[in-house]
Amino acid sequence: MTSAPPVIVYPPDEEGGRRVRVDGEVLGRAYGVQDVARFLQEAGLQDWDELDVVRSTLVEWRGGGPDVWAH
Repeated sequence: MTSAPPVIVYPPDEEGGRRVRVDGEVLGRAYGVQDVARFLQEAGLQDWDELDVVRSTLVEWRGGGPDVWAH
């Protein structure tokens, strides 16, 4: 088992988007917590919502937490 979380949300870019990577695959750019939840639902975590994304230790937030969406 690896020590790295399987979900990484990268720092915001100049347009306010944050890349989202799940198990090594970049799923796209999120512009809010709702987008991150949607990516995780598409990746198989159908029951996840915004609160799960914010609270989960499986999500590693780089360059700021779930409230940071500006560069």
